[in-house]
Amino acid sequence: MARKTGSHAEITGPKVREAALRLFARHGFAAVSMRQIAAEVGVQAGALYLYTPDKETLLFELLQSHMEDLLTAWEAEQKGDMPEERLEAFVRFHIRFNLDRAEAVFLSYMELRNLGPENFRVIEDLRKRYETELETILRDGQSAGAFAVPDTKLAAMAIIAMLTGVNTWFREGGRLSRARVEEIYWDMVRKSVSA
Repeated sequence: MARKTGSHAEITGPKVREAALRLFARHGFAAVSMRQIAAEVGVQAGALYLYTPDKETLLFELLQSHMEDLLTAWEAEQKGDMPEERLEAFVRFHIRFNLDRAEAVFLSYMELRNLGPENFRVIEDLRKRYETELETILRDGQSAGAFAVPDTKLAAMAIIAMLTGVNTWFREGGRLSRARVEEIYWDMVRKSVSA
């Protein structure tokens, strides 16, 4: 395949990442070749190496970008002052953010094992930063007497797992709207940590 007319790094680079995200999420990282990604984008396989040194780096960049976007969006979120308000903001934010990025969320949980140790550590550090945000809310709520959880770290991981699980079953246009799902999950989380 010849390079497409008008193909430029600022256009092709994002297309490579979008195609890799779609293919990795659909078929799994191990099953997708660089040749398949190139075919999806419409470039020669060798041209991919202008955008990434290898397939693992491509996966790493997708995971890193997702986690950095998540942390940046959370920092910009209106949270309120009280621990209950902050927890509600976290619950609603997590569901909303992840439903809009189902493929990236899937990769973040299912393909992390395909990273080498150094890349794995970077992604784990980003994930820990996000988990710590929730753990801090829970600790603050405990200190204020609003929450009662036996272990804030464990509670944070359980809540995140529960919220992320929405991506496995939610379908747009289904029985429950996004807003209703947020309401129900907020109610469940609130009850699970109430003092």
